[in-house]
Amino acid sequence: MNRTPITAIILAAGLSSRMGRPKPLLPFGERLVIERILTALHQCPVAETVVVVGHAHGLVEQRLQGWPNTRAAFNPDYATGEMLSSLQTGLQAVSPTADAALVALVDQPRLEPGVVASLVEAYQAGQGGVIVPSYQMRRGHPMLIDRRHWPAILSLVEGQSLRDFMRAAAASIYHVTVDTPSILRDMDTPTDYERELADYLVGQPLRETA
Repeated sequence: MNRTPITAIILAAGLSSRMGRPKPLLPFGERLVIERILTALHQCPVAETVVVVGHAHGLVEQRLQGWPNTRAAFNPDYATGEMLSSLQTGLQAVSPTADAALVALVDQPRLEPGVVASLVEAYQAGQGGVIVPSYQMRRGHPMLIDRRHWPAILSLVEGQSLRDFMRAAAASIYHVTVDTPSILRDMDTPTDYERELADYLVGQPLRETA
């Protein structure tokens, strides 16, 4: 099977206002949230990782040092709290050799490499231009987006969202059914964080690679 150059984009720029602390810097097991996600992605078939930063960007960028093929992209509009501006920042920072972007959320530190592998396999098999995981008929993250769709995302303006793109690209979307609810679970509040951390600590830790 031919290997397609894929860049992972981690959206980690938000204010974390409901959490009260920057999500990327929360302890998660023996590492921080951003480090946990990087650990998972470095087990996946991606060529590089772009971390979109904003709030507390200096501290987050310090945590990226030493991770191979990983760099930060600053979103100057991070304070708006809109995911779209971070995704646009990430796409603009991707290597010109990349054919697709895997979009991951810093809200999901329990990202599973197996899910990413399933998305990449479907993409490389030509199943669609937008590959999305689905658990019990519910769409989640991360998602894989072919380069040909990036101009449509970059052209979205204030007041629009990724949902507008997804509606327009409906014919190109392919859903990969997965057997894990991790694609739906995120962390917005301290209660969410405590739940995800407790579940992680009693589960099987990810293998460390960096």
